[in-house]
Amino acid sequence: MSVSAASPLSVHPLAVLLLAVAWDLLLGDPPGRLHPVSWIGALISVGRSWARHLPREILAVYGVFLIVVVGVVAIMGALILQALAGLLWWPLTLCVQAWLLKCAFSIRGLVSAVWQVRDALAEGALAVARRAAGAHLVSRRTDDLDAGATAGAAVESLAENLTDSWVAPLCFYLAAGLPGAWLYRAVNTADAMIGYREGLLEQLGGASARLDDVLNWIPARIAGLLLLAAAAVLRADVAKHVQFLGDIAVPHLEQARTAHAHGVDARQHQHRRRAADAAAFADPLERRERLVL
Repeated sequence: MSVSAASPLSVHPLAVLLLAVAWDLLLGDPPGRLHPVSWIGALISVGRSWARHLPREILAVYGVFLIVVVGVVAIMGALILQALAGLLWWPLTLCVQAWLLKCAFSIRGLVSAVWQVRDALAEGALAVARRAAGAHLVSRRTDDLDAGATAGAAVESLAENLTDSWVAPLCFYLAAGLPGAWLYRAVNTADAMIGYREGLLEQLGGASARLDDVLNWIPARIAGLLLLAAAAVLRADVAKHVQFLGDIAVPHLEQARTAHAHGVDARQHQHRRRAADAAAFADPLERRERLVL
């Protein structure tokens, strides 16, 4: 019997999932240049640069073409690597598939980024908390946020990424394997890079943004239900979560619900507190982390 043949039991999807989760929690993400998401990002960046030379009238069509290309490349890449991994000895097959799945989601990196904001707020270091939020969690300016708004930005990002970085990739993996997980990750990456309503991106990224909303429709609701279950287990104020359950009808809005439920103002530009109050926002932020974890 050939030792290169993969054991069906050893590469069971649940075995791959368990190893991928352990890999993420213990080792985190690989360096940027070795991360498949950075390769997808490079492809999207090339497509975006080409869009500058096109007439505005065809940008929407070009945007559809771009997301189709990115999605097909992600699916084919996952299929090819999965097939090549199947030629290896089964422990290596398991490791390669787990690595591919792990790169499609991230929990350790997200939570570590939020911890930086929490710890800085607990120490009253508002400037440090702002820099941490701006560097790792949000794309908007953070240098003019007060303590409440900084904590709110961290809460929003944590809750939104419960779907983007964890629930949705795993849903698509369980439904369609590695190609499914990487199709989602490619679309979500495109939405993060070009899915904005500004300038040429309003036409170029429209298809990516709408497709991302469609793909997140079910995972966002699952994430909301998980938050309700976690709130019940932790004896949090479930009534406040139920009050905001309707917000899940729009993907990514569970962050507003959970931020409200934990007493953190998620409106970015309401400066209601001075920097001296920064430590007061570390506790609700920590409670929000426990709810997710």
